[in-house]
Amino acid sequence: MNPKERIEQLQQDLTHYGELYYLEDAPVISDYEYDKLYRELVDLETAHPEYIVPTSPTQRVGSKIEGPFEKVVHGRPMLSLSNVFNADEVRTFHNRVVKDLDHTPTYVVELKIDGLAVNLHYENGILTRAVTRGDGRVGEDVTSNVKTIKSIPLMIKNAPEFIEIRGEAYMPHSEFQRINEEREEEGLPTFVNPRNAAAGSLRQQDPAITASRNLAFFAYAIGSEEGANIHSQEELLAQLKEYRFSVNPNYTVCKTIDEVIETIDLWNEKRHTLPYDTDGMVIKVNAFSDQEILGSTVKDPKWATAYKYPPEEVETIIKDITINVGRTGVLTPTGELEPVFVSGTNVSRVTLHNQDFIMEKDIRIGDHVLIHKAAEIIPEVIRVLPEKRTGSEVAFTIPATCPICHSPAVRREGEAAIRCTNDHCPAIEKEQIIHFASRDAMNIDGLGPSIVENLINNHLITNVVDLYHLTVDQLVTMDRMGKKSAENLVKAIADSKSRGLDRVLFGLGIRLIGSKAASTIASEVGSMERFLTITKEELLSVEEIGPTMADSIVAYREIESNRAIIEGLTQAGLVMTVEIQEAAGNEMEGEVVVLTGKLEVMGRSEAGKLLEAHGAKVTGSVSKKTTLVVAGKDSGSKLTKANELGIRVINEEEFIALTESWGK
Repeated sequence: MNPKERIEQLQQDLTHYGELYYLEDAPVISDYEYDKLYRELVDLETAHPEYIVPTSPTQRVGSKIEGPFEKVVHGRPMLSLSNVFNADEVRTFHNRVVKDLDHTPTYVVELKIDGLAVNLHYENGILTRAVTRGDGRVGEDVTSNVKTIKSIPLMIKNAPEFIEIRGEAYMPHSEFQRINEEREEEGLPTFVNPRNAAAGSLRQQDPAITASRNLAFFAYAIGSEEGANIHSQEELLAQLKEYRFSVNPNYTVCKTIDEVIETIDLWNEKRHTLPYDTDGMVIKVNAFSDQEILGSTVKDPKWATAYKYPPEEVETIIKDITINVGRTGVLTPTGELEPVFVSGTNVSRVTLHNQDFIMEKDIRIGDHVLIHKAAEIIPEVIRVLPEKRTGSEVAFTIPATCPICHSPAVRREGEAAIRCTNDHCPAIEKEQIIHFASRDAMNIDGLGPSIVENLINNHLITNVVDLYHLTVDQLVTMDRMGKKSAENLVKAIADSKSRGLDRVLFGLGIRLIGSKAASTIASEVGSMERFLTITKEELLSVEEIGPTMADSIVAYREIESNRAIIEGLTQAGLVMTVEIQEAAGNEMEGEVVVLTGKLEVMGRSEAGKLLEAHGAKVTGSVSKKTTLVVAGKDSGSKLTKANELGIRVINEEEFIALTESWGK
C-alpha cells in the first residue's frame, strides 16, 4: 500500500473508530491501539502534507488564534426562548398556539442543556465554520476550538449543499469536577459552573487547551440550509443522528399538553441523575409547517418555550472554617456546615476556594448561607443571608503561616491561592504520597490517607520511593497493623511496580499534568528515559500539550529532588515504559460492559483494562447494546437505566469472583 492509500485508510478508520467511541459508546479497539494508529497517521501526513484533508482526525487541533475572534453574522438569527415557570403558564402557551394554528399540534419536549449554543456551517458536507450564538444575530468564529470536540463530525455524508447545524457545547460533570480539582490544587481560580467552564474553554486562544477539557456537544436544530428536506423536529433529530451527530436521547413526542406537563414533572427529579447540567425543558411545536405559521417575535419564536425548574437552594450555617494543605502547598479554606440535605445527599462541608472567594461573598463563621450543588455534585455557597446576622459572626482570614509546619504562606503574583513555602512541609509530602497511591495513579490497595499518615508518624517513609523498601517486620510495629495486613500491603506495593509509565507520570503530581495528559505523554515518549530528555519544542508538537503544560514538565525536571525521586523509583524496579498489552483471554468476548459507581478493590480504570484484556468492550454509558453493568458503591443514573432496560447487573464482589474464574 503506497503512502497515499495508507493515509486515506487511516483517516477513514480513525474517523470510524471515533464515531463508535464518542457517539455509540461501543469502542472496537483499545485506546493504546487508537493512539498507535493516530501516531502513524501524523507521521505519514507530516512526510506527505499534500494528502492532508480538512476532515482528517489530525486536523481537530489547529494553530493558535491571533487577536480577537472574528465576528460572523448568522444566516438565520439564533433567537432566545421565552420562559414559563409552572403548569398554568405551560397551558397558556399551549392555548395561544392552538388559537393561532386553529388546531392542536404535537409537541417535542427536550432537555434544555446548560452550555453554550453553537452554529456549525457545513458546505458540501464539510465543516467549514463554527460560530457562537453571541447576541443571536452576530457571533464569534470559534472553528479551531470547536473542531477539538470529538462528538462533532468534521464531515457529514449525504448532506445538502449547505446547512447550519445548531446545538449546545457543554462540559460533563465528571470533566468539570476534574478540571476544578486540578485548578484548585494549582492555586488557579475555579470555574463557577459547567456552563461557564464550557464558554471559557471555547474562547481559548490555544485550541490545545480547549482539547484538554473534553467538551461534548448535542445537536438539536438547523439554521439556514439549501436542499434539506426535513418536515418536523422529530424528523430532524432522526436526521441529525444519520449525520452522525450526538443527539440527546431524552426527548418525548407529546400529543397533548397534559403529556407535556407529565414529561416536565417526570424530569423534575430525574434530571439530577444526568451526567451534565440542564436548566429546564424545551417545548417545541413538532411540525415545521406549524412553526412557520406561528412565526417569531423580534426576540423569540412563538412555536417554542422553555420551562425553568426552580433552583434547589438550601439554607444552613457556617459553623467553622478550617484549612487543608494540598500536595502543591495550597491552603484551601473549608466551611464546616450544619449538616443539610441537598439534591439527594447530606452535606456537611463546602469548599470556600480562597481568600478572594470568602471576601467577595463576605462569608463569616456563624453566617446563615444558601448552598446548592454546582453540576449536581459539588456543594457551593451561593450567598450569605446578612439579614440573619446577630453580631456574633466572625470574619475569617487565611493565616500568613502554614497551619501544619508554620512556615510562611505566600500568594504568588497572578494567583488566587496562598501557598506554604516549605517544599518539605509534612502536609505536602503526605498529600503527594496519597496522590501517588491513589486509584488513577499507582492504585496501591490498602494505602489510604490514614495508613500514609501512620507510616509518616512512625518515621517509616518520607517520600514515595520509601514505599518500595517497606518490610513486613517494619509494618507490624505500627498500631492496628497485623501481620496479614502488613503482608497484603507489601504485596500491593510490589504489584504497583507494573502499572506502567502513564500511571507513574500522573502519580508524580507534575503541575497541570492530569491522568489524560500523562497517558498522552507516555504514549509519545515510550519510556521514562525519553521523558527526561524530550524538549519543550517536541512536547509542543504533541496534540493536547500546550505551552503551559510543556513549561511545567520542563520546570519539574529541573528540580534535583524530583529527578532523585524518579531515579529512586527506577532503582526500586518500577516499570516505566509503554508496552502493548497482550490479550489475556477471551472469556468476555462479545460482552459490552459499563462500570459505574466506586469500586473498592480496584479502580474503574484498572477494572476496564482487565475486562478489555479478556475480550470485553468497555463503554461509558448504558444502552441497548450493553450486556453487563458492574455497579460499585454510590451507583447512580447508569444503574437506574440498566434496571429499566433489564440489563444484567452485578456488584463488585460478584465482579471479583468473575475475574477469579477466568483462566480456570
